[in-house]
Amino acid sequence: MDITREEGLLAWQWLNYSPTHRARHNLLVHAVTAPLFILGTCAVLLTPLAGAMWLAPCGLGAILAAAALQRKTHRGERIAPAPFRGPGDVVARLFVEQWVTFPRYVLSGEFARAWRAGSTNKRS
Repeated sequence: MDITREEGLLAWQWLNYSPTHRARHNLLVHAVTAPLFILGTCAVLLTPLAGAMWLAPCGLGAILAAAALQRKTHRGERIAPAPFRGPGDVVARLFVEQWVTFPRYVLSGEFARAWRAGSTNKRS
């Protein structure tokens, strides 16, 4: 896996996305949690406009739950994602993945191809 990111985060993440998203259980969790992450982000951002302070902790909880579940199911992939470079990298990669890369993966047909391949193989 190329971790140089010379072409930028979006290009790097797309290049390395398919090999690390092949197992059905991981795909299923991503299909459920990516929208949860997006809704959580929207809840946090809308808190000041809505005047409902309970939205922020609920949104943050949704973001954290989505990230935790995805982390757990990534352990079952044959190829692990590249390690994070630090806290800023965690935030950047998570937000880009949930808002851009995963939707692109679905819309491009890659998700369906991975699902049909039905990989249940786990890395050693």
